[in-house]
Amino acid sequence: MNLKAERGAATRDKVLTIATRLFAERGYDDTSIETVLQESGLSRGALYHHYAGKEALFEAVLEATEAAIGAELVRAVRGSRDAEEALLTGVLAWVRLARDPVIKRIVLTDAPAVLGWERWRAMEERYSFGMLKAALDATGAVPAEFLDLHAHMLLAAVNESVLMVARGGDQATAEAAVREFVHRLLRPR
Repeated sequence: MNLKAERGAATRDKVLTIATRLFAERGYDDTSIETVLQESGLSRGALYHHYAGKEALFEAVLEATEAAIGAELVRAVRGSRDAEEALLTGVLAWVRLARDPVIKRIVLTDAPAVLGWERWRAMEERYSFGMLKAALDATGAVPAEFLDLHAHMLLAAVNESVLMVARGGDQATAEAAVREFVHRLLRPR
């Protein structure tokens, strides 16, 4: 990689790190480009060379966060004995990951509002929601024509558990409820 490309990558990484922290701490609405510029020491032109604006910067932060979540979920399910165990392990890993203030604020709270549901869901398809759907499909527990619907319902139930914990609920209780929900989904009585 040439020196100019290396500097560009370093600048993008620096801005993403700073913007991730600011968006997580303050939220999208209360994070200004001016604050990102002040903290990064970049000129407005340098920032806009890499990102078209605040929304594009947020989208890049979200993309990086989703990629990190995806990598962590893959690590969590590595070594699972079968598809059902992988699904449950991945879902419970997501419940634990979603406690992270960065993930909670950026992925679960601000992303749907900033990008709109359609764009947010498209990104989720490429990352954690896509992985959830593939894992659910691998179990063979859901007919193909209902896979998308069941995956959405599972994600909604899991995310609601995460949000309950965020509002002061008990982590162990939420994990137990998610475990029970996944078992009932895979093995209805």
